Amino acid sequence: MANQNYKTLDSVTVADVEALGIPTELAGKLHGELTRIVRNYGSATPQTWHHISKELLSPNLPFSFHQMMYYGCYKDFGPDPPAWLPDPKTARLTNIGQLLERRGKEFLGSKYEDPISSFSDFQRFSVSDQEVFWKTILEEMNISFSVPPECILRESPSHPGGQWLPGARVNPAKNCLSLRKRTLSDVAIIWQSEGNDEAPVEKMTCQELRESVWEVAYALESLGLEKGSAIAIDMPMDVNSVVIYLAIVLAGYVVVSIADSFAPSEISTRLILSKAKAIFTQDFIPRGEKKIPLYSRVVEAHSPMAIVIPNRASSLSIELRDDDISWPDFLDRVKDSKGLEFVAVEQPIVAFTNILFSSGTTGDPKAIPWTLLTPFKAAADGWCHMDIKNGDVVAWPTNLGWMMGPWLVYAPLLNGASIALYNGSPLGSGFAKFVQDAKVTMLGVIPSIVRTWKAKNSPDGYDWSTIRHQMFLELVSWPLVLSCLELQVHC
Repeated sequence: MANQNYKTLDSVTVADVEALGIPTELAGKLHGELTRIVRNYGSATPQTWHHISKELLSPNLPFSFHQMMYYGCYKDFGPDPPAWLPDPKTARLTNIGQLLERRGKEFLGSKYEDPISSFSDFQRFSVSDQEVFWKTILEEMNISFSVPPECILRESPSHPGGQWLPGARVNPAKNCLSLRKRTLSDVAIIWQSEGNDEAPVEKMTCQELRESVWEVAYALESLGLEKGSAIAIDMPMDVNSVVIYLAIVLAGYVVVSIADSFAPSEISTRLILSKAKAIFTQDFIPRGEKKIPLYSRVVEAHSPMAIVIPNRASSLSIELRDDDISWPDFLDRVKDSKGLEFVAVEQPIVAFTNILFSSGTTGDPKAIPWTLLTPFKAAADGWCHMDIKNGDVVAWPTNLGWMMGPWLVYAPLLNGASIALYNGSPLGSGFAKFVQDAKVTMLGVIPSIVRTWKAKNSPDGYDWSTIRHQMFLELVSWPLVLSCLELQVHC
């Protein structure tokens, strides 16, 4: 364990601080502040770390000093010490905090004290009384069923793991398009395209999203495919792919998720396994001066009928196969339906809504089906664990080919938040500016992105203060943020 290599905080000397390259005078001041904090709060408590992170650390101090403080504080804590602690006011403003403030005594009786002190008891309650817990969470998210479930969980020997929401009929895309404490003019999607970074971000309102999804759903029905048919998407994660995704689900078909980086052989394998009847794709993806082909890969994969969307700089000058359809021609099939509401296809909760795939790195890719239940679990995770709420702006660089893509569609929209999409590489300053301009409140990352940001200083000079999940900004400092995943710190 990394923390075993560090001294406890009450053993740290001025010389230890100086040894990190910190000037003598500053080292003395830092040590004095550290001594005061340790004297008031102890040398190894969560409160100690809270005050160190707030009052002692800053971005201009060496990262090695951040490590010394963190691992010294939690030297004997165990493998997963906390990196950030909410203050009572912040805890009460979270989704869970507000729920406990209203109903904590109802759930926990006399054991309830406050959202922080009673959180562990509430977690145990969520396991011991799943009927009440999950009914409450679905109500908090305003999930609407055309036929309500008979119960939350029915356990029987014939169904290992039990049947969740048995008897329910629902359409998750319909729930995404409902207003859920929003108005038609509220923003549903915010996006920007690489190379256009100096322009204002683009926005799609809830009304515009609804009408776009309805239009595509009508056009899908015009293809005459049997309900429940699999329809693939091999596109970048942009506003068009989100609209198409929701339209497929709204119309009662099954999405097949294919990453836009895949080679023809990988595309072919997934199309065959899923028995896809059609595929949405793009002519090419512009990346700087390069054009990454998509349609030609789909053709080489011997795909079924393709609906081909021109990228933002193209009028679809490429020649299509005889049975393929350009995006304008596809939409033109139902031009008389523009603006008309599409009646959602409600299905049993056990019906499939999405087929994802394992990466294939350890063998052939394996199909991973999502039922209609899965979107609501994704949204519940967003509500409970990531505190996504009405008015938030959620960004997470990903692709529909991986599970975080569908998650990014459902978790924000089902919780009344906006999706933030950057059509381009998230590694450079363009993405950092987008986070600033879109006023992102929740930002998801992966280690490779964080390492590149650290190497390039990509976020320098941009204001990310709107990020409400302040594991990035208020946690300690920018250096710790950029290395938190490398250090295996649970933020």
